[in-house]
This record gives sequence, C-alpha cells and structure tokens, in this order.
Amino acid sequence: MMQFGIFTVGDVTPDPTTGRTPTENERIKATIAIARKAEEVGLDVFATGEHHNPPFVPSSPTTTLAFIAAQTERILLSTSTTLITTNDPVKIAEDYATLQHLADGRMDLMMGRGNTGPVYPWFGKDIRQGINLAIENYALLHRLWREDVVDWEGKFRTPLQSFTSTPRPLDGVAPFVWHGSIRTPEIAEQAAYYGDGYFHNNIFWPIEHTKQMVSLYRQRFEHYGHGTADQAIVGLGGQVFMRKNSQDARREFRPYFDNAPVYGHGPSMEDFTAQTPLTVGSPQEVIDRYAAMRDHVGDYQRQLFLMDHAGLPLKTVLEQLDLLGEEVVPVLRKELAVGRPAHVPDAPTHASLVAKAGGAHDSTVYAPADDVTGASPVAAR
Repeated sequence: MMQFGIFTVGDVTPDPTTGRTPTENERIKATIAIARKAEEVGLDVFATGEHHNPPFVPSSPTTTLAFIAAQTERILLSTSTTLITTNDPVKIAEDYATLQHLADGRMDLMMGRGNTGPVYPWFGKDIRQGINLAIENYALLHRLWREDVVDWEGKFRTPLQSFTSTPRPLDGVAPFVWHGSIRTPEIAEQAAYYGDGYFHNNIFWPIEHTKQMVSLYRQRFEHYGHGTADQAIVGLGGQVFMRKNSQDARREFRPYFDNAPVYGHGPSMEDFTAQTPLTVGSPQEVIDRYAAMRDHVGDYQRQLFLMDHAGLPLKTVLEQLDLLGEEVVPVLRKELAVGRPAHVPDAPTHASLVAKAGGAHDSTVYAPADDVTGASPVAAR
C-alpha cells in the first residue's frame, strides 16, 4: 500500500496577511497539533525536519517525535531530514533506537545533508567534506545498529574500540532508513548500495530532474542485487494548497507564496507551479497532478506533502489536512493501486522488517555494570 503523509520544516514565519509571527512555543505546539490531525484524517506518515538556526524550531527531532508518539496510536513518525553530516553517528544510533522503543517501532528516518551551509562549522565540521561525511558517518551508523560490538576507525571522528551502542534496536531490527537528496548522485548511489529507501524531495525541481535521479537510484539498486529496478523503495516530496474552488485557493495562497522565505520575491506563483510539484487549486487538481507522478518515476512507496510553511496559520493548515485526508488521499490510494504489479513492495515497516528477519528477538546486551571504565561487554556475552 502506498504511504501518504506530511512533512514540516518548522519555520517560524510572519503571516503576510496579518503581520503576526508566532512564538517558538506556539510553533512547536502547532507541530504537535498538526501531527495529531494527520493521524485523525487517516494519513500514514508525519515527518519533521532538523534545523539548528532561526527562523526554525525543530532542532531536536527525536524529542518532538517521542512526544507525538505518546499522543498517537497509528501514524508512522519520521524525519525530513536527520543530518548525517553534522550529527555524531553514535548519538544518532542511540537517539533513534530510543525513539524506536518508545514508539513501539512506529518510526523510520531520513538521512540527509540539509540545506543550511553554516550548520557545518556550528558542529565543528567542514562543508567541503559534506558528501564524504555523509558516506562515512552512515557506514558507521549502519554497523552500530547491526553489530553488538563495533571496532571503528575513520577519518572524521575518534576511533571506537569494542563499542556497544545502547539501547539496541527494538526486536533486533534496525530502523528503516531513507536517504534524502535533491541533487546529489552520490546519495542516490549510497541508498542503492545499502538497499535502503531513496527520497527525492523534489519540491523545487522540474519533474525531468526527479525522473533522472530516481532512475539512477533504481538502476544502481538492481546493480547491487537488492531486487529489480522497479522494486526499489522510492519516496517523493510535494506541496499543495487547496480550496474547493481553484480561484479561491490561488487568491488565498498568493500572499504566502509571494513572501515565503525560500521562493518568495522570485518566480511568479504560476511559473513555479508549472515547473515544480507545487499545486494550488482544487482537490481534483491535486489528484490529477500527483496521480501522474508514477508516469515519470514508476510505482513508488511514499508521498509526503509540505502543508504548514510560509506563515500559514494553524487553522488554515488543519483545514488543508481535512481536504487532503478526506478528498485527496482516498482517491490517490485507489488510482495508484490500479495496475501496480504484485512484485512491487510496500514501504518497509517495523512489522515487515521483523518478519523478514525471521521474527523478533530481544537484542539487549547484558553486560557487567561498569559506568566508570566503559569496559567492553564482550567478556559478558
């Protein structure tokens, strides 16, 4: 089954129609309300970005997602993205394994380099090494979740000797990972090498570019022996603003588009919607646009929409989610299921990964209590 959901970048942006800017507290609480609404209207996924600078609030995704997990029952929680370049892979392993336990497996995560260059020196890294950091850090993270005891030596962090990341993954199964990239072939290659998912957040790009990147990932996925090209795990980004009447949607959204921090004061809304997946109009226009995505990238597994940016008030965002959940997603589910080959997999979930692994098992490392020397647990196993 195709997964549909939303992602947030957590921007704190003035509402251009009122001039009012929400507080950080209001924006954080709004994020929680949006995630709960997403579950209420029947969406499958809620994802949050990671930013460490104003005007954004999601600097601690696992804290936010754990809080949401406690208030929801069904929706899958993810990131968009987790900064694999500037976060220590040891801390990523610990934080997201903890979230996996707290959410009873109802989570995955997306690795990416982000779009804020200054974040590198803030965390003591060199942006010129961005791709190399992404490759090396993920190689370590991949092992930390799959090996109880890790010896490691690389270029970008101190060596590890007989290190055990705790807690161990829930049921002995690592969280599923998507690799998010807009423009970098090396990241598509990385996703293919590991047999992980590839998420192309194509919200600012023409479909021809998206098609090229997804095609590369699919070809390399097959090259590495993970399955046929059409069995590769693909996700896409998107943006929509809807009202029952197309003219009302365009009139209401125009001031938000014109003043948005990213694309405001640039191309016209008409030009931008013609060249990118941004769709401003009726629910039927959104259905038509996104039902056609697979004509370009093949059958894919996850579609996430950006709905809460550019200063849109919470009330408006919740109305958008009602339209998405009630009028758009049910139709897209049916249309995208038609003709979908039986051998094309669904997006992995914790349950499917556990089944693939032959069942759940307790992966706890029972080691002598030694919080002073950090003695290796090898002797205790």
